[in-house]
Amino acid sequence: MPIKVTRALVTGALDGSLRNASFRTDPYFGFAVPTSVPGIEPHLLYPVKTWADKATFDATARKLVRMFQQNFVKYEKQVDREVLAAAPEVRIAAE
Repeated sequence: MPIKVTRALVTGALDGSLRNASFRTDPYFGFAVPTSVPGIEPHLLYPVKTWADKATFDATARKLVRMFQQNFVKYEKQVDREVLAAAPEVRIAAE
């Protein structure tokens, strides 16, 4: 992700300009991702579109979810149910 794009997304979140954007749900982590942002090429908002090998992207994304889940175990007892419910979970069918 180019730093210029990251800055534009953070700025949009902080200044409220993303408030009225359309969003999709990330199939790996389940968080909301804008589908278009002025000044950002749309394909950058869909990480899989930036990888030449889609299978490698999928394997890498699933590995990242597993790593997050394994690391978060040490914090589970310190958070409420709402936080636990927001944990990443691969939400797409295995191919």
